Amino acid sequence: MNKNGKRDNFNREDDYIIEGRNSVFEALRCGRAIDKILYADGDKNISHILAAAKSAGVVVSKCDRRKLDSLSISGAHQGVLAFAAAHEYSTVEDILKRAEESGRPPLVVVCDEISDPHNLGAIIRSAEASGAHGVIIPKRRNAGLSGVVSKVASGALEHIPVARVSNIPQTIKDLKKRGLWVYGTGLGATASLYDTDLTGAAAIVIGSEGDGMGRLVSECCDVVMSIPMLGKTQSLNASAAAAVVLFEVLRQRI
Repeated sequence: MNKNGKRDNFNREDDYIIEGRNSVFEALRCGRAIDKILYADGDKNISHILAAAKSAGVVVSKCDRRKLDSLSISGAHQGVLAFAAAHEYSTVEDILKRAEESGRPPLVVVCDEISDPHNLGAIIRSAEASGAHGVIIPKRRNAGLSGVVSKVASGALEHIPVARVSNIPQTIKDLKKRGLWVYGTGLGATASLYDTDLTGAAAIVIGSEGDGMGRLVSECCDVVMSIPMLGKTQSLNASAAAAVVLFEVLRQRI
């Protein structure tokens, strides 16, 4: 609760919260796409839920019961809440098949730990508008397809597939084996965005809001680009950087 006696809206996605042991377990059993599960520290009655979540590769976090109380809509969470995806996830193979069917060189956006759902939603919106064939996000340390992401994406989720993977560096390596060149942005850039040929099969990596691409991800990139700037600000918000890069790709391809 906040100081005014109202529930905190931090991390609340009301339409997509599943509450209670039976409901959460049934959602897992039926294969519902779930972004994460929060459970009360010390609760010994949900071991079957934790086992099912581990089997499904769902992120699970312990928290104080008061946190669950503040997030709960019904007030009867029984020590466990699940945040379900607002939209079904696709696979990387779905994205590459879509690219093949389009008759255009593949254009894939890879997000590396974009934790802010507003940024993820904006990236998805720019990806769809610029003609990207899909977006890939990691299961951990990244926002999922929540209600907030869906709202910010403004309908783009209905037109572009989003895949969620366990290992971004390995996924990048797999994309390279399929003939895609991988371009990142950030520190250690070896090329300028506007001097880089982006007309071929490409994966564009967008790093996290604070630290940019992780070391392993950066090492997987074929090219790390800088975005030229004239002002005193030396960096852009992740979603703004994504938009600049994606629409440069579109400009070159047109």
